[in-house]
Amino acid sequence: VQLVESGGGLVQPGGSLRLSCAASGIMFSIYTMGWYRQAPGKQRELVLSIGSGGGTNAGDSVKGRFSISRDNAKNTVFLQMNSLKSEDTAVYYCNAKYGLSPVADYWGQGTQVTVSS
Repeated sequence: VQLVESGGGLVQPGGSLRLSCAASGIMFSIYTMGWYRQAPGKQRELVLSIGSGGGTNAGDSVKGRFSISRDNAKNTVFLQMNSLKSEDTAVYYCNAKYGLSPVADYWGQGTQVTVSS
């Protein structure tokens, strides 16, 4: 199983970035796909997740600014980040979960997003 994130980088406050996560080795369409982030000295937190049916779940800090989407034909999940703030600076991780326990739980290697002028 591989989850490969891309699209991170340096952006100015108020700017936008789009992260992508390409999955392989899983039946992508049945997985809940999520984006998490971890800032220095802080715990990893949920940014947004999208279920197999398209329903989404958002962390409180990004509501209204970030959105998540998935392309099951391309086994890819996207995170569109708008109106970025310095506090959005973190390593962003792609996650794939299946089942309630969950039965399967996979992570990408992470991509750095830095919001700074």
